[in-house]
Amino acid sequence: MSWTDERVALLSKLWADGLSASQIAAELGGITRNAVIGKVHRLGLSGRAKSPSSSSPRPRKARSGGHMLRVSRPAMRGNTALAYDYQEEPEPELIEIPLEQRKTLLQLTEKTCHWPIGDPGSPEFFFCGGENANDQPYCAFHARGAYPPPSDRRRDKRPFRNT
Repeated sequence: MSWTDERVALLSKLWADGLSASQIAAELGGITRNAVIGKVHRLGLSGRAKSPSSSSPRPRKARSGGHMLRVSRPAMRGNTALAYDYQEEPEPELIEIPLEQRKTLLQLTEKTCHWPIGDPGSPEFFFCGGENANDQPYCAFHARGAYPPPSDRRRDKRPFRNT
């Protein structure tokens, strides 16, 4: 589609009359709204006839004379389930591991408890070395800490420790 002198004159008249670019494109036929906008800018047509509704300013809504009252929110945010105080269960009794039961990494077998005790970087570090329970890598006491029942896993509890 080419812009003939007749089409440019009609575009200028319709633009001055206040028609939208979409309406002008439909009137001219065979062109898009964006083509109309581009031609208007290239021609420098900026003065449009104002519609009667846009010439007068809109009346503003009246505000109430009072100030807005700010309602305080509770200080607790996020998941409120974590905010409740659960009664902490006492930590399981720490067992004293006899010296003859304690094992180093090289002394561990399939039948001994692999529960680490202490800081691995310290010379006092050792493994429990007790007898395994049910073909697990831990003794019965440490298996309770390593594999808690599903109901106990849901609560936020202090970690099981044996130091």
